[in-house]
Amino acid sequence: MVNLLHGRSPSQTAEVLSLSPSTVYRVAARFRQWGEAGLLDGREDNGDRKLDERYLAMLYRVVKSRPGLHGWRRPTWTREMLVETLRRLIGVRIHVATMSRALAMIHARRGRPRPTVRCAWSKSARERRIRMIRGLRRHLPWGHVLVYEDEVDIHLNPKIGPDWMVRGQQKKVLTPGQNVKRYLAGALDAVTGRLIWVEEERKCSFLFIQLLKRLRAVYPHAQVIHVVLDNYRIHSSRITQQAVAGFEGRIILHFLPPYCPEENKIERQWEDLHADVTRNHGCPNISALMHEVRQFLRRHNRKIRRSHRRNAA
Repeated sequence: MVNLLHGRSPSQTAEVLSLSPSTVYRVAARFRQWGEAGLLDGREDNGDRKLDERYLAMLYRVVKSRPGLHGWRRPTWTREMLVETLRRLIGVRIHVATMSRALAMIHARRGRPRPTVRCAWSKSARERRIRMIRGLRRHLPWGHVLVYEDEVDIHLNPKIGPDWMVRGQQKKVLTPGQNVKRYLAGALDAVTGRLIWVEEERKCSFLFIQLLKRLRAVYPHAQVIHVVLDNYRIHSSRITQQAVAGFEGRIILHFLPPYCPEENKIERQWEDLHADVTRNHGCPNISALMHEVRQFLRRHNRKIRRSHRRNAA
């Protein structure tokens, strides 16, 4: 009403306030008929607010769970199912459109689940190993180094992933047809965040051994280098065991329980590598692609060094 009284048109008022013009006309009509009383929110007599903290907290717990736990046969949630489930649990029914607003309020999103495989170890053995590795990281002895190790495949045929497009457009990613591969073995310093890596054309024990030698060269004064890694076969092959024995205790391998990628911190770096470099890439050959991969890894290390210098200052 202030905007209208100052000479703005209903369309201008609606644009300024991000409203529909019909809302401006409706409020103005109520003001002409009832005066200031017409400006009161007529929804105040609708009863208690439904999307209160109790409702949103229950919705958060339900969305995190599976529909089967609430008697549904469908394996994924729909808004209608959420409306009915919340009605059963706390006796409050809302409209499906209101459920969309409630989901936004708890910051829920539609995403793609990550496939996992059940660990073959017992729960106690799995948790015991994870606690040991976490404890080693928290109480790392002086002169010791701890790194997270893993390999990553680089394919000339690009990984296809989501991208923004305008309506009616489907972007095309040119693929070379015949795939070419390179392999990286990398180690992430658990304290500094620095990345150390080696490259090969084959994913074999020699690749892993080359990384261990590289770690010895990077940390010449380390008494012990602790390497946290998964159970991939090249990490425990006979030639790898012989190479580790030749390091005379300076390198110790700590194997994670099977299928625990979330405990291997370097996995996030490989995810960023795929997101920033290999997904939907347009490199014409493997040399150009590997150049981009190296540039990404070097930028990561430069960013880490700058961060440490700022903290030291």
